[in-house]
Amino acid sequence: MVKMDDSALARKRALVIMKVRSGRMTATEGARELGVSRKTYYQWEKRALSGLMDALKNGASGRPSKPVNTEEERLREQVKALEEELEFTREMMKLRELVRDLEEIEARERRDRIEAKKKASQKQRRRSSKK
Repeated sequence: MVKMDDSALARKRALVIMKVRSGRMTATEGARELGVSRKTYYQWEKRALSGLMDALKNGASGRPSKPVNTEEERLREQVKALEEELEFTREMMKLRELVRDLEEIEARERRDRIEAKKKASQKQRRRSSKK
């Protein structure tokens, strides 16, 4: 006796059930061809027809949604949060550089004013001493 794989066996059973349902053979002949009792044949026929009905029910239209990988989703959210934090940190560094530059400009201007006052004061002293 040749042993069939599961899909070949299922195809043979389906073919016999379709022949019986279409009237091309009796249930007794179908059971004999499959090597089972009529009771087993009718159980298989019931399962097959039930499976057919389930397969033909209206389902959701379109492509089925991808299963949610919670670990992957968590990591995506973490990456997004870290990218936002990095962008915030970069902006803060730019602001700090601007503030430092402004402070340096103010310090330079203050030194220049002090230096200008000293020069003006020295000029005035020289003028006063010449008189």
